[in-house]
Amino acid sequence: MPQPCAHVFRSINRSVEVMSQPNPEIRPPICDYEGSNYRTEFWEGRGRDYEDRVERLALRKLLPPKGGRRLLEIGAGFGRLTDEYKGYEQVVLLDYSRTQLQQAQQYLKQPDRYLYVAADVYHMPFKAGVFDAATMVRVLHHIAHIETALREIRRIISPKGVFILEHASKRNLKAMLRYWTRRQQWSPFDRAPVEFVELNFDFHPEHVLEALHEVGFSVQKRLPVSVLRVPVLKERVPVELLAGIDNLFQSSGLLVSPSIFVRAEAGANTPNHLTTHDIFACPRCGSDLAPQGTRELVCVNDGLRWSIRDGIYDFKTPINE
Repeated sequence: MPQPCAHVFRSINRSVEVMSQPNPEIRPPICDYEGSNYRTEFWEGRGRDYEDRVERLALRKLLPPKGGRRLLEIGAGFGRLTDEYKGYEQVVLLDYSRTQLQQAQQYLKQPDRYLYVAADVYHMPFKAGVFDAATMVRVLHHIAHIETALREIRRIISPKGVFILEHASKRNLKAMLRYWTRRQQWSPFDRAPVEFVELNFDFHPEHVLEALHEVGFSVQKRLPVSVLRVPVLKERVPVELLAGIDNLFQSSGLLVSPSIFVRAEAGANTPNHLTTHDIFACPRCGSDLAPQGTRELVCVNDGLRWSIRDGIYDFKTPINE
């Protein structure tokens, strides 16, 4: 299946070598959906009702039933799944694309409950332990340095907080058949990630499991999702029936699907700042940010100024750099 980022993204610092543990002084490449109409070009009216339905089913199974105080949706896009987080007092939508966040504002229409933040997952502008839940769906397959991203996510989640991660799996039935019939060279059983299109990765489930453990998460549950992601089935079988079968398969635990959802719990080695209303920190140095009127936040350490424009906190580039 064509991946949208292969057609619409701008790859930042693409000369960086793809690896699991990069040099911390090198900025990893970033997949940028700025200016794309991901909502209409990939989702609405594009024959992906089945994928949307089963991903929602997985989220409902894995999220805490009573919700919580504050949830971060990483790579929120236009807010397709945001209405699944009704149990949380506040939802923060983070995306690298300002235009995606602008579309989310129009799509969701609840300004008091949502915060919109433009930033990258490697350098998130939040204090430690300010979220008791985070989700990241259809994002990890664009992440070249997953340990770096997961370590940053772990930092901002409070102890015992929940992280719901979806990742594209290389160990799926289609890849196995193609490998066994010599129609693809890479092995679905090798634990190394495979980059099949620029900044589009499939990951072995055990590789992701090891990375989560490495940064301080304990994995509680994994669900195979979208096992029936086959064009001929989606064209001929009603969505309700496909979703019902997928729902049963999710309970099987057979991790041979193209998409896997993971529920992980954060360890106890970060602060718990859930009660604070001041959640932002400088993404460059981690220092406090002071309001400068209603349109800027200024770092108390290095003086970098970050804009607040049309309801979006913009941490992509400082105003004064």
